[in-house]
Amino acid sequence: MDIDWFRPAVFFGSVLFALVGVAVFWLCFLIIDKLTPVQLWQEIVEKQNRALALVVAAMCLGISIIVAAAIHGG
Repeated sequence: MDIDWFRPAVFFGSVLFALVGVAVFWLCFLIIDKLTPVQLWQEIVEKQNRALALVVAAMCLGISIIVAAAIHGG
């Protein structure tokens, strides 16, 4: 069994990459929110627009996969 992840450098490196990934994800979400003609969060939460929520969920998955691939490949 490989217990390489117990080393502090590996653990903190993983935490750092996770934080960078979350920051990049939120930055992309905010940019897309500004580019759309409606306020995404207000439309989804207050007006209960399920179709828009599904599109935003698919977009979030796509951005997450891209960020994960960029971090893993880098």
